[in-house]
Amino acid sequence: MKKDTTITHAGLHSLDNHGVVNPPIYRASTILFPTVEAFAAPDKPLKGGTFYGRFGTPTQESLREALLALEGGHDCLLASSGMAAITAAVLSRVGAGDHVLLPDSVYGPTRGFCQRFLKRFNVEATYYDPTIGAEVAGLMRPETKVVFVEAPGSYTFEMQDIPAIAEAAHDGGATVIMDNTWATPVFFRPLDFGVDISVQALTKYVVGHSDVMLGSAVANEEHWPELFDVYWKLGYSVSPDDCWLALRGLRTLSVRLARHQETALTLARWLAARPEVERVLHPGLPEDPGHAIWRRDFSGSSGLFGLVLKPVSAEAQAAMLDHMQHFGLGYSWGGFESLLVPTNIGKLRTATEWPAHGRTWRLHAGLEDPDDLIADLEAGFERLNATA
Repeated sequence: MKKDTTITHAGLHSLDNHGVVNPPIYRASTILFPTVEAFAAPDKPLKGGTFYGRFGTPTQESLREALLALEGGHDCLLASSGMAAITAAVLSRVGAGDHVLLPDSVYGPTRGFCQRFLKRFNVEATYYDPTIGAEVAGLMRPETKVVFVEAPGSYTFEMQDIPAIAEAAHDGGATVIMDNTWATPVFFRPLDFGVDISVQALTKYVVGHSDVMLGSAVANEEHWPELFDVYWKLGYSVSPDDCWLALRGLRTLSVRLARHQETALTLARWLAARPEVERVLHPGLPEDPGHAIWRRDFSGSSGLFGLVLKPVSAEAQAAMLDHMQHFGLGYSWGGFESLLVPTNIGKLRTATEWPAHGRTWRLHAGLEDPDDLIADLEAGFERLNATA
């Protein structure tokens, strides 16, 4: 099936549920078995299905099935957030004395987990230039177990050459884990490009309505048993209600992403022409340094991008951002609403120097009319210039 058809129908079993289109919400802790033989089956958890409430009910199974159909892969873990899915994926591959490689543009909480939490267990993290490509091979060690990738990078939106990095990582015996929240499997399927475990914050585009925290990790066959073991041993569990809302959001994912993409590119081009803007950070723009890789590997772009302002005072920045009408000021993204937040790149880089000296912002283009968003930005720049 084509992607849009998969998104519309995957995980639906209407004839098993009295003809109801959407799967019911099954809330359960205890699951009863008809016989001792069925109760004692040792491999039931690894095969999925309804075994114990923490491992999921048919509601969670519907979401897992749908995500697998969209992503490919062997099996899917659901977690209470994207960050929880990331930690499960990394913990499934490392032990004391191991080493992990992460791009210097990685999501801040992922950096914090590897830099501080893993350090307590004698796992060392090294950060690399996100544009290094195949040269990541020079950073590999015998104890390197994970090479983490994220494209484009959080806040600074550098593209990574995923196939080249994956080949170098595998040659060195490491697992490749990717945070694919920005593109979703609609625009990029990591496992098709050499990634072993694909992670998403379903909170963002899959849910799409800013009302659920949820994450997923899809693994190939080789990496699934250890990933499931972490899920089981650490007591991960997700609500069937949240999974039902994610399934609802999934059905419109493709059409929403098309609108997010269109509006974001419209805003990015408009901002690139503004005198107050030094540079727009969006791999979908031809002038972006990562555009060639994005065009080669990705089939689209989402609504999230960044920009660098020409030097301006903190007071002028606040004058603009404090009074936006259609852009909210808050964490997360991927919902129907637009967001515009200041970012602090310097605090998040250790291996590479961020070259821009102006203030940086991250913008999420929501589903509002682009003309209204542009008018809001234009009024904001008038306030910024009046205060500068």
